[in-house]
Amino acid sequence: MFKIIKKIATSAFLAGVASLFYAQSALALLPIEHWTQASGAQVWLVRSPAIPMVDVQVDFDAGSRRDPPAQAGLASAAALMSAKGVRASGGEAALDENQLGEAWADLGASLDASAGRDALSFSLRSLTQADLLERAVRLAARQIGEPSDPEDVWQRERARWQAAIAEADTKPGTVAGKAFAQAVYGDNPYGQQVTARTLDAIDVADLKAYQARYLQRCRARVAIVGAVDRAQAQTLADELLDRLPVNDQGGCAALPALSPLQPLAQARDIDIPFNSAQAHVLIGQPGFVRSDPDFLALLVGNHILGGGGFTSRLMEQVREKRGLSYSVFSEFSPGLSAGAFIAGLETRPDQTAEAIKVTREVIADFVHNGPTETELRAAKDNLIGGFALRIDSNRKLLANVVNIARNGLPLDYLEHWSDRVEALTVADVKAAIGRKLQPDRMVTVVVGATAAAKP
Repeated sequence: MFKIIKKIATSAFLAGVASLFYAQSALALLPIEHWTQASGAQVWLVRSPAIPMVDVQVDFDAGSRRDPPAQAGLASAAALMSAKGVRASGGEAALDENQLGEAWADLGASLDASAGRDALSFSLRSLTQADLLERAVRLAARQIGEPSDPEDVWQRERARWQAAIAEADTKPGTVAGKAFAQAVYGDNPYGQQVTARTLDAIDVADLKAYQARYLQRCRARVAIVGAVDRAQAQTLADELLDRLPVNDQGGCAALPALSPLQPLAQARDIDIPFNSAQAHVLIGQPGFVRSDPDFLALLVGNHILGGGGFTSRLMEQVREKRGLSYSVFSEFSPGLSAGAFIAGLETRPDQTAEAIKVTREVIADFVHNGPTETELRAAKDNLIGGFALRIDSNRKLLANVVNIARNGLPLDYLEHWSDRVEALTVADVKAAIGRKLQPDRMVTVVVGATAAAKP
């Protein structure tokens, strides 16, 4: 009962102080400090003293793009198993997954692990009360550096994962997404698919080898946002990484470069029969890396094309004027490698061809003619007006700091974001879109269209 009362009290406290942070972040952006620890780990810090909390994310270049093709899912498996127990070490007893969960509940803190395309990440949240933070950091360090990877638990979790994959493969959206990724990415690591077979190829020894190779102190990027000063942040970073191996050579060897994503040579149509109430359509091509100098122009351009909800061109032409789809969108997904550009919709199976035709025409027209001054003004107002919502909590601000750290962006990137968006012209947006999109060389994946309505 005491634990429940404590968790309720903590939640109420966090809700009450959130408004204080919002008021602060809306007034001024907090500066970002950056340095390299003696271990080689890099640290980014934003001092946010409004509430007695700290949010930390530790990133390693160990996302799914580092998975061996035959073991797709290895990075995600390592993230999953990090919460399933820690081994005994330094006089501290081993903890199984239940004991680990109880330990975090007792602290009123949390540690989450996840693997994306570009990084394996550990996210810590804790109050900054000295004794609580010290214990939370020590527990997080054990979970990051000393996972027990119990064999029976991995067998159980792998079976669950494989069952989830089998269930997802019965859905047309999953089928369309996998076909699109294969067509756009090919052999590029961003296109690797986790299957029952690739999971069967992963055992506990593989998890331990993966952790030993990629999770080293000198490979860590640590982003910190909260009520700590630089000295506290330095100590926090060192203690979080304390259980990880140290490279005796004085630094980490560079990881092998990955092959760049190649542009498509020609258009391709992929039709997949599927008994579905709605046909699923994905149209797209390789995109660009996140550090591309065109990023903001492409962000604004895509907002106008299909990323701005009901105000976008695709929504106006496909839904509002013709009623071909309830929703239609477009987006870029840049990362350390070039992500994809994708436009997607669902439509009645018997009107698939018309929906595709209109979507293609809207994309081609936007590439060739660019936005109007009115569209550009509306997009700027929407994006700049909503900028405060991007940084209105510790976690959102932390995500922006991680973005800066991961992609090598300047420390004052957020400070000048609105000014740089405001400075964009119609010509800038048109030129950037024209450099990136090739309407005559896009992949079109259709799942579930009727025979008479196939393009």
